[in-house]
Amino acid sequence: MARFPRVLRGYFAGEVDALLLRIEATLGRADAPVPPITADELRATKLNVVVRGYDPHAVDGALMEYARELEQRERGGDEPYAETVTGQVPWLVRWIQRAQFTTTRLRPGYREQDVDEFLDRVVAGLLGQAPPVYGHDVRQSVFGSAFLGAGYHEVEVDRFLDELAAALDHLGQAGKAPG
Repeated sequence: MARFPRVLRGYFAGEVDALLLRIEATLGRADAPVPPITADELRATKLNVVVRGYDPHAVDGALMEYARELEQRERGGDEPYAETVTGQVPWLVRWIQRAQFTTTRLRPGYREQDVDEFLDRVVAGLLGQAPPVYGHDVRQSVFGSAFLGAGYHEVEVDRFLDELAAALDHLGQAGKAPG
């Protein structure tokens, strides 16, 4: 079963491990007396955040891959990415909306308002309420620096944006632009 790095504020490890056991059992990789899980049920799952839990970005990335595998299994082994886009847009929106970043005060960070507004713009594009934002737009995004006040930890934001850009690229490659 997958192991994830721990962070100051992350998903409750026991809850993630139990969810992964259900997924692995459903996929036939573990022999455990647990109820099977569907791709839709997995996407709707909300995990609790605790101190010293699993890194949410790492867990969310793994769960996205598991959802694709579950969909493929549910379709009887058809092309794994053929139908995932419709299910992934709502999941991606929830993932973006739940994103939380450590706040820095003693060192430079990204202005919180700039990052929040950009992520709101991405969500609006995914929901068709604004022009779509693509992976290259995410990679080219620039945020102001917060030197004296609170700002988001730059490395965390950059890592999240790398994953977001990859997810948006996947949506485009699957034949449907975000929105």
